[in-house]
Amino acid sequence: MSKQELFDKFLEYMVRFAEIKAVAALKDGFILTLPLTLAGSVFLLIANLPIGGYSDFMKGQFGADWAAPLNQVAGSTFGILAILCVLGICYKYCQAEGCDAITASLLALGSFLIVTKGSVLTKAGDVVNDVIPKGWVGGNGVITAIIVSLLVAKFFCYCEKNHIGIKMPAGVPDGVTKAFAALVPGLLVFTGSAFVFFLCQAVAGLTFPEIVFQVLQTPLQNLTDNLVAGVIIAGIQSILFWAGIHGPNIVGGVVGPILTANAIDNQHLLDAGMSLIGNPQAKIITIQVSDVFIKSGGCGITLGLLISAFIAARSAQMKSISKLAFIPGLFNINEPIIFGLPIVFNPYFIFPFIGVPVIAMIMTYVAIAVGFMSPFSAVQVPWTTPTVIAGFLLAGWQGAVVQIAIVAMATAVYFPFMKIQDNIYYQEELDADKAKNNTSDSVDNKENLQLKTQ
Repeated sequence: MSKQELFDKFLEYMVRFAEIKAVAALKDGFILTLPLTLAGSVFLLIANLPIGGYSDFMKGQFGADWAAPLNQVAGSTFGILAILCVLGICYKYCQAEGCDAITASLLALGSFLIVTKGSVLTKAGDVVNDVIPKGWVGGNGVITAIIVSLLVAKFFCYCEKNHIGIKMPAGVPDGVTKAFAALVPGLLVFTGSAFVFFLCQAVAGLTFPEIVFQVLQTPLQNLTDNLVAGVIIAGIQSILFWAGIHGPNIVGGVVGPILTANAIDNQHLLDAGMSLIGNPQAKIITIQVSDVFIKSGGCGITLGLLISAFIAARSAQMKSISKLAFIPGLFNINEPIIFGLPIVFNPYFIFPFIGVPVIAMIMTYVAIAVGFMSPFSAVQVPWTTPTVIAGFLLAGWQGAVVQIAIVAMATAVYFPFMKIQDNIYYQEELDADKAKNNTSDSVDNKENLQLKTQ
C-alpha cells in the first residue's frame, strides 16, 4: 500500500470517527460548558493576576480575604465541571437523536449523583453525610460524567423510540405526557445506578467515580501529560484540518476534558498553597497549551504565514488574501486563509502547517519544564483573545514572550513555503496579463487592417 493510500485510509477512518454520535455529543456537550468555565476564569484571573505585588496591594486595600468572593465564583463553575458535562453531553446526544433531551439530561444528572460519594471527611476526621462533594463533581469526575451521560442518553433514546413508558391519552398536556413517558426509563436508570453504587461499595469500598478516577482518569491524564502526547495532539489537529476536516473540534472533543482536568488539578495544588513551578505534581500539558499556545492565530499558527506574506509577497492574490485574513487571524480565526488561499490540500503548505504547531508545542513544553513559564491553572481566556495578550493574561510577561517567540518561529518556517506559492501565483498573473495584452494587440491589429482595407 502506497503512502497516499495509507493517508487516504487514515482520513477515511477519522471521518468515520468524527461521525460517531457519541464523539459528536462529547465535543458539542463539552462546548456547552465553556460559558461557565470562561466566566469563572474571569473571576479567577482577577484573583490571580500575574503581576508582581498585585496580591499584596489588594490585601492592603480590601483585607486578607479579599479574594474569597472571587474564588467562590471560580469554585462554583470549575468545581461542578462534571455536572456540566453530564448535562451537556446527554443533552446533545438526545437532541441529535430527536428525543426528549431535557428530561434525559435530568435523569443523567440524577444517575451521576447516585453513583457519586454523598459524604465528605472534615479535617477533624468527622464524616458529614448528605452533601455533594465538589471533589468528585469537578475535574476528578469528568470521565465518570462522560460514561454516565452517554449510557443514560443511549438507554433513554432506546426506550423512547421503542415506546417503553407510560402512554397518556390524547388531550393530556405535553409536559405531563413527557413526564409519564420518562417514568419507566427513569426508574430503570435509577435502579441500575443504585446497583452500581452498591456493587462498588461491596467489592472495593469505593464509589464509581473513585474507581474510574483510579483506573481510567489518572492514567489518561498522565498519558496526555508528556511531550510525545503533546506533539501527537498538535500534529493530528493540523493533519486533519489540512485535509479539510476540522481537526481542533475532533481532537479537542476527545482530549479537551482530560486537558481541562489537568488544569484543574494544577488549580488544586495552588489552592493547597503549593507552587506550580518546579512541582513534579503539576501537569504541563493542559487545555491552555492546546488552545492558546499551539494555535496562536488559529490552527497551524497561520499568523506567521500572514506576516511573511506582508514582508515579501509579490502576487496580487497572496497580498489580497493576506490583507483580508489578517484581522480575523489576530483573533485566532483563520478559516479565510485556510480555505481562501487555500491551505487545504495544498502540497506546498502541508509541512509548515503541521510542523509549526509541533515546534510550538515543543517550545511551550520546554518553557514550562525549565521553569521559565508556570504550568497553567484553571484560568482560561476566550479562544478569540489575541496572541501575546492571551499569553500575558495566562502567564504574565513570560507567556507573552513565549507567544512572541512562537509567532516569530512560525513566520520564519512559513516564509520559504509562502515564497514558493507566491512565485507560482505571481507567474500566473504575469502570464494572464501577457495573454490579455496579446489578445488586445490582436484586436487592435485586426481593426487597423479593416480600416486600411476600407
